[in-house]
Amino acid sequence: MERIINAHLINNRTVLVLAGPTASGKTQISLELSKYLDLEIISADSRQIYKHINIGTAKAGKDELDTVPHHFIDILELEEFYSAGIFEKEAEKKIDEIYERRRVPLICGGTGFYIKALLEGIFEDEETERDFSIRENLERVLKEKGKDALYSLLLEIDPESAIKYSDKNPRRVMRALEYYYTKKEKFSEVQKSMVKEKSFASIYFAVKTERDELYKRINERVIKMWENGLVQETEDILNMGHPSELNSLQTVGYKETIAFLKNELTMEEAISLIQRNTRRYAKRQITWLRSIKNIIWIEDANDILNNLKQIVSRETLGNE
Repeated sequence: MERIINAHLINNRTVLVLAGPTASGKTQISLELSKYLDLEIISADSRQIYKHINIGTAKAGKDELDTVPHHFIDILELEEFYSAGIFEKEAEKKIDEIYERRRVPLICGGTGFYIKALLEGIFEDEETERDFSIRENLERVLKEKGKDALYSLLLEIDPESAIKYSDKNPRRVMRALEYYYTKKEKFSEVQKSMVKEKSFASIYFAVKTERDELYKRINERVIKMWENGLVQETEDILNMGHPSELNSLQTVGYKETIAFLKNELTMEEAISLIQRNTRRYAKRQITWLRSIKNIIWIEDANDILNNLKQIVSRETLGNE
């Protein structure tokens, strides 16, 4: 049956998507699934795409990465700019290459904006005339009050966009705010009207986890990261000459560890902050996943296989 599923997905250009909050076990499920299907994994993680930040991003080890082909992991230097729009274009090319090899693309990750960009397209709004006084005011808010204040503004006027930008990336948040104040339209509504037609279909799975169990896993994972050398890894990165202000280092786990290295936090405070911030990030990821239509909630690889068997059987019968 697995061979039938494999052929059906390839012949119908159907990608599999596996999303879920951080620490939900996506990597292990994807590796288990690769035992049954001829997969190549496209990582949809805006941090694992960078080199050097390994422990704090829970990047899979070499043995795991060698088990099945992975793409978009360790391809950028920390200073390099990347965006969901770039990911959309590059991942589409990679999907075509994977189909040419008669294999099944599996999009796996927790960066919702990357997944949404790939499945629906992204509206960059490059041609909109900009009011630079609005940009200056927003930059002043960022400088004087920080990115949390900027994010709070977006949360008030366009909560749907705020959920998509849960990493609080100032550039993205500012662009959505700028669009709203210029056009008097929500950026999220405009993006909905700009959904692109794609050359592939998709089946969307998300890992189902109980909140208490997930938070327990997160807390334990952070302690393990600390014990496995997060501080040394962060120190090595800074010693390479990478500025601590880099956007790629403003990641949960690294920004708190940098504060610890600067003696701004004690070890206990740093660990506690990483745990808290990771839990908050996971909560935002779950909120975003619950907003997606036709998502299939699963607990393990067997759940995915059983659902695929039903879907393929139904579609095969429907074509007879």
